[in-house]
Amino acid sequence: MNEETTMQKRFPETPEGIEQRPAVAPPVDIYENADELLVIADLPGVAKDDLKVQLEKNQLRIEGRRTDVSDGEGLSVEYRAFDFRRTFAVSHGIDADRIHAELNQGVLHLHLPKAAAAKPRQIAVKSG
Repeated sequence: MNEETTMQKRFPETPEGIEQRPAVAPPVDIYENADELLVIADLPGVAKDDLKVQLEKNQLRIEGRRTDVSDGEGLSVEYRAFDFRRTFAVSHGIDADRIHAELNQGVLHLHLPKAAAAKPRQIAVKSG
């Protein structure tokens, strides 16, 4: 048996381990007013350091990672580990430099301010 054959038997599928975790789309509410879009996403068990929000090429991506919570004896008390993922198409009318977000007790509030050109404006009508 040569070295190559031995390697193939020891690693029949891939030489590196791949972690596979379940992923779900978090429930989201979206509200719009004259100044902004407000995205509220439920991300229970996700810590701030395990949350990533990106806006790239008119695609808003929310990704969160939740780890197991156990009772110290290996039993899951509240929930199991999995990932949250959700992507939205966003119009050009969003001011990307002013986007801000808060995460409080598993609820993400993502504020997407409208650019001045996208805000509704009142048109003055003159009489003749």
